[in-house]
Amino acid sequence: MAQQTPAPARDPLGRAARGWLDHLRVERGASEHTLRAYRRDLDRYLRFVRTRGVTTPEGVAEGLVSDFLAHLRTGDDEHQPLAASSAARALVAVRGFHKFLAAEGDVADDPAQQVAPPTPARRLPKAISIEAVERLLDAASVGDTPASLRDRALLEVLYGSGARVSEAIGLDLDDIDLGRDTARPDAAGQVTAVVGEDPGGPPEDAVVRLFGKGNKERIVPLGSYATDALEAWLVRGRPAFAAKGRGTPAVFLNQRGGRLSRQSAWNLIQQAAERADLSGHLSPHTLRHSFATHLLDGGADVRVVQELLGHASVATTQIYTLVTARHLREVYAQAHPRAR
Repeated sequence: MAQQTPAPARDPLGRAARGWLDHLRVERGASEHTLRAYRRDLDRYLRFVRTRGVTTPEGVAEGLVSDFLAHLRTGDDEHQPLAASSAARALVAVRGFHKFLAAEGDVADDPAQQVAPPTPARRLPKAISIEAVERLLDAASVGDTPASLRDRALLEVLYGSGARVSEAIGLDLDDIDLGRDTARPDAAGQVTAVVGEDPGGPPEDAVVRLFGKGNKERIVPLGSYATDALEAWLVRGRPAFAAKGRGTPAVFLNQRGGRLSRQSAWNLIQQAAERADLSGHLSPHTLRHSFATHLLDGGADVRVVQELLGHASVATTQIYTLVTARHLREVYAQAHPRAR
């Protein structure tokens, strides 16, 4: 027989829950979407509490809140086990509810105060192989159109500098120096040539200035592939798009002459991935992850990679060392005669 909901007059838990939700709506101005989410999580919590024989807010102890959190993670006949992030979200509702009751003086203590949310599983950055990167970059160049020159240049910059997509599309002409007298864009984006210089030679001091989180500036070197691709875009592609715009200094333009959007950058890498027949979800951040992973695989010091990525703490960068260590273990297991 299904459990019947207690009558309102005999349901102090339900009455307290409605009081908290009313407080959120009236005093805090919570949206209907937020209220629905809290109500759903709180309803499940109250049903669990009642199955333990507790019918009043005063009867809830810290152990019961912890048991509910464990219940969310294991699931039951009606609910699938929740991931750590989803269980943590439900706990937010429970903690907010009990904190409100304690602040209002309805209960003496807050039983949920010391219950910590579950720690999400640490996700390792997803990098792709060097061969896959090369396929992706080649697939970005379809013909010799301005759009294909731009797409190739953008992807080369993302992989060649480790830039975030927001940093790359935020580049202005003054932020790049290709290290060649043959490839210095002026204010209009035109590139001047110097007779006697080798336009195909290696870049001597090609750099790009990136503005990261908190508008923190860093200077990152560019390799020859990214430099060649940028030069091709600036010389043969960008002027065609710039002529349709209003003179924006942005390096990467859309076909109307305005700055390329973040969404457009995501779309063009997805299209290149499809043409390259690369499975899995690829994003501009995939190239940033691959940039860091491949540098560490090649022997780069983690603090150098930290500076290149613009991480405030080396601890953030060290997650990439877990990726390379895993790769080393896989190679060892496959290659060493006494590994298995």
